[in-house]
Amino acid sequence: MVAEYFVRIRGMFQHDDAAELGPDLRRLRRDLHRAPEIGLHLPRTQERVLAALDGLPLDVTTGERLSSVTAVLRGGGPGPSVLLRADMDALPVQEDTGLDYASRVAGAMHACGHDLHVAGLVGAARLLADRRHRLAGDVVLMFQPGEEGYGGAPIMIEEGVLDASGSRPVAAYALHVFSTMLPAGIIGTRPGTLLAASDSFDVTIRGAGGHGSAPHTTRDPVPAMAEMITALQTRVARAVNVFDPAVVTVGSAHAGSARNVIPETARLEGTVRTFSEKTRHDVRDIVVETIEGIARAHRVEVDIDYRFVYPVTHNTASEAAFALETAVELFGGDRAFEAPQPLSGSEDFSFVLGEVGGAMLGLSACPADRDPATAPMNHAPQAAFDDVVLPDAALLLASLAARRLAKAAAA
Repeated sequence: MVAEYFVRIRGMFQHDDAAELGPDLRRLRRDLHRAPEIGLHLPRTQERVLAALDGLPLDVTTGERLSSVTAVLRGGGPGPSVLLRADMDALPVQEDTGLDYASRVAGAMHACGHDLHVAGLVGAARLLADRRHRLAGDVVLMFQPGEEGYGGAPIMIEEGVLDASGSRPVAAYALHVFSTMLPAGIIGTRPGTLLAASDSFDVTIRGAGGHGSAPHTTRDPVPAMAEMITALQTRVARAVNVFDPAVVTVGSAHAGSARNVIPETARLEGTVRTFSEKTRHDVRDIVVETIEGIARAHRVEVDIDYRFVYPVTHNTASEAAFALETAVELFGGDRAFEAPQPLSGSEDFSFVLGEVGGAMLGLSACPADRDPATAPMNHAPQAAFDDVVLPDAALLLASLAARRLAKAAAA
């Protein structure tokens, strides 16, 4: 049980200590929210994080290929390291919340709550720094750009974030906030698969164009594209085990420029979500075979660019149990639960968990004036997150690090 490991650090962090940080963390979060940046290069966000960490006893380095920040807090006693991660990038979404601190950058928004992740990790850094002499090892703080489809985590791994303390972490943890589903302050995680793998495909269909009144003189790519879209749904539903499911969505389809012109080409783009490596590879084969077969039937040619993007986010069973026990001890059993099933979203924290055992947890930040059952989901232009949860985020992250180091010391 968690309590067995924590005699030496029980009472190390108090709820009041985290609550005192609330106003500063709220200001930081809202400042980040007003000025979102997208992708791997986030110079203002990086500058703001460095300023928020200034004065703390940290060994700080920044990335070469991206605007990352890695900070190592040395504990007062010997021991291993634990990694805590926050992603920092925004999305190409036009905000429509009406908040007084809404994005001032056209076409960019912190619609996935990464601004809260940053503020929560800064808060954890401050709590840990104040008590570093009681830590049995080191804490690595990973502030990561480029989570939203840019592969920021593998770049940081290549640049050495997992070895920043001098040894590989014994565990890694991250929090992700949600704008819907549950009232603010509820924490959930699960052992094993937590989030799906995310892959993508782009298909260009090349035929022979002509007049819309004489399709027999052409090789029309449009009906081929339409058949591909519908056939993918049927084929996947009939070829994949329902207990190891897959989601295939074609989100973009384009062809033609006039109603009476048969175009030369058509293009479609899709996303695939799977929950195991076997099904992930099986679905790739199904998608390719289906598209190529329909292309032959329609006498058109296809170019398929199928990309494996993010692997399954897999929580180590022991670390998920440890994280959940920690959350229950901190906040009570009515605020922490084991999720009954994975979610079909994806995360590039999966790359970290592929190298180091650990766990990701979800934290609801649904505003009190919204119904969790109907509140807009992450990524929506209307998505909103209540920064009342920031002290709890900081307390949970700091406690996970300190307690995991104590557990290692007691082993």
